[in-house]
Amino acid sequence: MQIAPPLAAEVSLARTTAKAGLPAVSWHLETLCRKQMALLASQPSVVCVRLAYRDAQVDQRQHLTEYAPGAATLAHLEGETWLPTPLNALEIQEIALECDLGPAYFCALWEREQDPEYLLVLARAPLTPTLQQFIQNTVTSLRGHLTLYAESVRQRQEVHLLEQVVQRLGHQLRNPLALIALYAENLRRGLPEGSAREQAQLIGETVGDLSTDLTKLIYCSQSTCLCTAPQDLRLVLTDCIQGLQPWLTAKQIQVHYPKTPVLVAVDRLQIKQVFDNLLHNALYFSPEQGVITWHWQVSQEEVAIDLADQGPGLSPEDLAQVFTPFYTRRPGGTGLGLAVARKIVLDHQGRLWASNLPEGGAQFSLTLPHQRIP
Repeated sequence: MQIAPPLAAEVSLARTTAKAGLPAVSWHLETLCRKQMALLASQPSVVCVRLAYRDAQVDQRQHLTEYAPGAATLAHLEGETWLPTPLNALEIQEIALECDLGPAYFCALWEREQDPEYLLVLARAPLTPTLQQFIQNTVTSLRGHLTLYAESVRQRQEVHLLEQVVQRLGHQLRNPLALIALYAENLRRGLPEGSAREQAQLIGETVGDLSTDLTKLIYCSQSTCLCTAPQDLRLVLTDCIQGLQPWLTAKQIQVHYPKTPVLVAVDRLQIKQVFDNLLHNALYFSPEQGVITWHWQVSQEEVAIDLADQGPGLSPEDLAQVFTPFYTRRPGGTGLGLAVARKIVLDHQGRLWASNLPEGGAQFSLTLPHQRIP
């Protein structure tokens, strides 16, 4: 008997949704689960399909039951006194239920016995090995989707915390910046023509730029609509390199990047902030006379960008926490740079993650949706 893969299109959509960092929606998760269950319930001999899973967004265990057409409701399933022990993840167990039906097939998503997550299939007659394998494949797909869904929820929670932090810090910084600008202007007016007056004017201009950037950063943190327009990412990167040139020169670090232009519809200011944060982080951890390498690849659906350095790489703790607000290994660092970068990428419906290179050093990778620009 030929059986189609368990809702491949729906699983693909779910993975795309989670990877893109879009808001996790409980009803969407339930819809995907029900469609996979309905596909199982439509198979010959299957009477009932029951799924228990934890919805990370509402932090509650959910139960869904799908009956074959004409099947009677089985109320005694709700008590779960029939649950087998121990739970062996991704292994089908044939269990006995107090009903007049045929065999029941149980498959746990994980081995957690407290609030277990599982798929239960009741049948009128023993199921073929092919159909049992189909059940196992369905459980594997559900488990993968739930994992991606939980990660999406976690990232969104971190982004929400970051938005609150940026709002609070922004308001706390406004008054000191305004005072510095006022004192710089008073100094400029009271000084004669010369280098000292020019320096006072430069301080005032710099503070003005900081205030403008701070206002825009606060605006970005409010999850408002992006001001997107076609941008050449290569030109955005060269601007970042130019701004960090004094520090690059001090450590004699070279930055290699492709010379081919890449046009993507993005918010230029925000994507420049991402590039600035990633490049500044790579610069800090790079050794003297090191090389920082950028690479990008364009497909029909997305632009994939990699930034690699020759530093010490990331520890397991770094890999788990590097995008968490206030986590930093840099003395004097705020721990907000990479968290802000991820928020901006998520707002662009992209992804940002970190890894270690086999030859040593860290790599930060991001994707951005690629749409044809007229």
